[in-house]
Amino acid sequence: MNIENTGSQMRKGVLEFCILSIIKQGEAYPSDIIEKMKAANLSIFEGTLYPLLTRLKNAGLLTYRWVESNSGPPRKYFSLTDEGGAFYDELSKIWCELVNAVNMVTINNNQ
Repeated sequence: MNIENTGSQMRKGVLEFCILSIIKQGEAYPSDIIEKMKAANLSIFEGTLYPLLTRLKNAGLLTYRWVESNSGPPRKYFSLTDEGGAFYDELSKIWCELVNAVNMVTINNNQ
């Protein structure tokens, strides 16, 4: 079994939650999302991020606005919709339950 592949799959499972969490903090430009993810040691590439942002927008969880740029084309800034905020809150509850369950299993297993 390939540990890198397993680790990668685990990280992919939380990408949506992490991206929504970043956007929940305030309107976000995709390159800012990438930088925050990298700073948290959760590397993500544009080829992964943009389709995910589009899927979340099409699901009604995100909206965006165009902002003119002084150096280049306009920029698309994403923010959560009300539905996206409610979805995030539910994901947050699920995440806490999952972390607690995994901790119970792994802590009990290591004793």
